[in-house]
Amino acid sequence: MRQDLTHQNQTSRVYVIHENDAWVEPLRKEFELRQIPFSEWFLDQGILDLQIAPPPGVFYNRMSASSHTRDHRYAPELTAAVLAWLKRYGRIVINGERALQLEVSKVAQYQALAKFGLEVPDTIAVVGKENIPAAAKRLGFPLILKHNRAGKGLGVRLFLSPTALDERLASGGFVESIDGITLVQRYIKASEPFITRVEFVGGKFLYAVRVDTSQGFELCPADVCQIDASALAGVCPAVAPSDKFRIVRSFEHPALPRWTNFLAANDIGIAGIEFIVDESGRSYTYDVNTNTNYNPDAEANDGRQNTAHSGMGAIASYLGGLLVQQAGRKQETPALAPLT
Repeated sequence: MRQDLTHQNQTSRVYVIHENDAWVEPLRKEFELRQIPFSEWFLDQGILDLQIAPPPGVFYNRMSASSHTRDHRYAPELTAAVLAWLKRYGRIVINGERALQLEVSKVAQYQALAKFGLEVPDTIAVVGKENIPAAAKRLGFPLILKHNRAGKGLGVRLFLSPTALDERLASGGFVESIDGITLVQRYIKASEPFITRVEFVGGKFLYAVRVDTSQGFELCPADVCQIDASALAGVCPAVAPSDKFRIVRSFEHPALPRWTNFLAANDIGIAGIEFIVDESGRSYTYDVNTNTNYNPDAEANDGRQNTAHSGMGAIASYLGGLLVQQAGRKQETPALAPLT
């Protein structure tokens, strides 16, 4: 946190909660284009006085599960405290407390998705590297390992046999999830080499993007980019290489109503939901990203770039609309003095 949150401009505005400047740059441009007043809360460390009311405005949470890879180890925990504080004072929050809980735990995601009849890959959660082989034997091969608190496809690796898994676990290459939970997950072989990411803004379907996975098995667009992690330097992996991303025209899917209901029930206003179709035609939802980013070249090829139909453009318009609505209502701001 680069400033004390309790000493803010009291003019109502949009507040963007995040920990990665590079991922917010496209949204800044859309706010400026629409002349929407906004500020940013960079939550990596700082002071939060719980006795002082937050400023008025609309608050958009973009905290990422991969924050620890940018040396912001406790950013999600600090964000959870901030979201609880905002909730106490009745502020308008997009992607609130429940959204953050799902962002940092794929186990929580899968359980929440299953409640809406959305099929997820068979998964076993494991704490302790020595317990992974037993979980793998129960699940069977091929399988993948992945981190429970992930983002950027952290820890995703395919194993075709027990021997390959044992070699990996014995090597220095195995890295546990930051929360200690490794997911042992059944590998879903796609009918065609692609996955689909479905974007929602304001809880409503915006568009779907098809992501080419022909150069690898990975299930996440971040992995599909085949970019060395050390070269990312904070840049969103969804922006390269662009030829792997294509927006789907006239997208339809029977799970759309269930995805929409899932988002509404879990305090998620803005998200990307990823699914894969296996060789028998069954769809598996395997990721919910509440810190969604967008591929600018794919949007440009679809005639969406720099319009209200682009991802960041739609977000800016949505948040700006909420700010206008909020200005028309009296916002409760209890006048509480700091404790002495």
